[in-house]
Amino acid sequence: MTNSALLLFGPPGSGKGTQAVLLAGALKMPHISTGDIFRKNVKDGTELGKQVKQIMDSGQLVPDELVNKIVADRLGDSDCASGFILDGYPRTAVQAEMLDCYLRTKGIPKVVVNLVVDYNVIIERITARRSCPACGAVYNLVSNPPKSDNVCDRDGTSLIQREDDKEDVMRKRFEAYNAQTLPVMDFFKVNGYRLVEAVGGNGAPEELTARVLAGLNG
Repeated sequence: MTNSALLLFGPPGSGKGTQAVLLAGALKMPHISTGDIFRKNVKDGTELGKQVKQIMDSGQLVPDELVNKIVADRLGDSDCASGFILDGYPRTAVQAEMLDCYLRTKGIPKVVVNLVVDYNVIIERITARRSCPACGAVYNLVSNPPKSDNVCDRDGTSLIQREDDKEDVMRKRFEAYNAQTLPVMDFFKVNGYRLVEAVGGNGAPEELTARVLAGLNG
């Protein structure tokens, strides 16, 4: 997988972020998350962060031109020269076209990993997620609850439910995904991207990682 662009694809809450971290460790490739970049800017209170927060809280997707600029800047860093993992990008046809142009210019092979997870499983998992506003720790009331009810194990801060983890926002995110992101898969197929599918669910994240790696090596 060295020198390749690994694109993680799947609906909101399918585990792209977790899989990106695990795969980055296994494949020794940098993990680039547009969501992480946006959230850092929101936390730091930058102008970009203020703009993105309003969009994310409403469950909508960040405009293509803004996402493309951020990704293009990041891919220019030296650690991406030997391949990289993209998490949360591309999400629209416009983003896919920009990325495809970049990858073709650089001669970088493309592999799409499509995480297939049942909608109801995702809703159950995401709406049970709670975060610590102080240290950033993330819990799940079902699979990874805090030791004390609704209190962070690390610093005792009351946990919160992020706006984009609430069910009504999640449903809006799914609607946006179905309308804008699913057609990107057609773009991948037409342009000859290699496709690896892996079915996830309520099992350990490492189990899904093993299936992804098996598919990549198959």
